[in-house]
Amino acid sequence: MSEPTTASGTSELRLVHETVHPEGWPTPKGYANAVMTDGGLIHTGGLVGWDQEGRFPEGFVAQAHQTFRNIRDVLAAAGAGPEHLTRLTWYVTSVEEYLADPKGLGRAYRDVFGRCFPAMATVEVTRLVERDALVEIEATAVLPAQK
Repeated sequence: MSEPTTASGTSELRLVHETVHPEGWPTPKGYANAVMTDGGLIHTGGLVGWDQEGRFPEGFVAQAHQTFRNIRDVLAAAGAGPEHLTRLTWYVTSVEEYLADPKGLGRAYRDVFGRCFPAMATVEVTRLVERDALVEIEATAVLPAQK
């Protein structure tokens, strides 16, 4: 079976899941901040530590803190909170920076997510798409089934 196409031969297929976009955020081009399935599964894209104007704070902990707030905002737009997190995958440009201030990083994490600790993985990468980004995090959350 072939997929539907336009006269120019491009695909007309559209995402079947709900895209999640926090109010007031710039509209992403070519991707979604997150998608949510009918079953309440939420997948974020890789979120970085910039503000709504695309500015990054100085330092790893400050960027991670902003990234946590961005994840919280995306989850809230989907009707979820930190308690619904099931997974975080961190991409960092320096494991040394990630490990440099564990107490500061822990405070920043708990400030946004409290004591909700999902499964996590951390991967060091050469660089991120956004040149000034020091950390990018993907999150997965699950809303409970409605009874």
